[in-house]
Amino acid sequence: MNRGFADLHLHTTASDGTQSLTDMVARARAAGLACVAITDHDTLSPELQGRVRTLHGVEVITAVELKADFEGVTGELLGYFVDPLAPRLRELLAWMEEARQQRMERMVEKCREAGLDIAMEDVRRQAAGNLGRPHLARALVECGVVRESDEAFERLIGRGRPCFVSLEKTTVMEAVEILHDAGGAVSVAHPCLMRVADWNAFLDSLAAIGVDALETVYPYRTSPTTQLTIAPELLAATARQRGFLVTGGSDDHGLGSTKAPLGQIRLPYEHVEELKRVAGIGT
Repeated sequence: MNRGFADLHLHTTASDGTQSLTDMVARARAAGLACVAITDHDTLSPELQGRVRTLHGVEVITAVELKADFEGVTGELLGYFVDPLAPRLRELLAWMEEARQQRMERMVEKCREAGLDIAMEDVRRQAAGNLGRPHLARALVECGVVRESDEAFERLIGRGRPCFVSLEKTTVMEAVEILHDAGGAVSVAHPCLMRVADWNAFLDSLAAIGVDALETVYPYRTSPTTQLTIAPELLAATARQRGFLVTGGSDDHGLGSTKAPLGQIRLPYEHVEELKRVAGIGT
């Protein structure tokens, strides 16, 4: 039975999105989606209740996107159907919140050393939850340093730029363990963008630590500057052959952000049902 379509990668004001949970769900419903996952960066939206709920007729999965060190490769994990009260997860998220605060303080300091007139208070005004680089980019626009957020990343705060500071993060093994302990099903976020040298070895390592899925349905080719390390179609086929599930989402950060492709990704609901079976959620 066709139960509609899902977008399993959305951000709200709990991290670096521009819209509340309610507004994001309303947009998803207008786009014809039956299910969404709220995957804020290193935090859980305080509006999420239980592991899954229905809001305005849309199934809303409690989820999180965690930054992790994949043995020297930077990447992120998506944890679906996690229990927001799980003690180890709450402890990790509290640690990540502090790491983000300290990183932002160092980035603002670098901006000031470069002669830019900006303060932590300018960044904090842009955020309702966890601090991220998009908040700093918006503050730089507001302070008149750059014309738009993309320029801030390209000139100042993107990886390798003069005001960039790496975020302290946990290991992928610990992150997977904590997400599973919270009842979650675990997927690797946008893996085709990761700087992986040997995909066979990489997939072997993911399987060994218990990763359940790979996010291969994603707006990978919407930017002409996007550099993929493997074709999404090839990775999806390889994932299935190796027993991984497939997930997908738009990575929408809300209206007015630099990422607002909600509706472009329409993942068949059967993929949600597969994740539910892994997470022990009745379908």
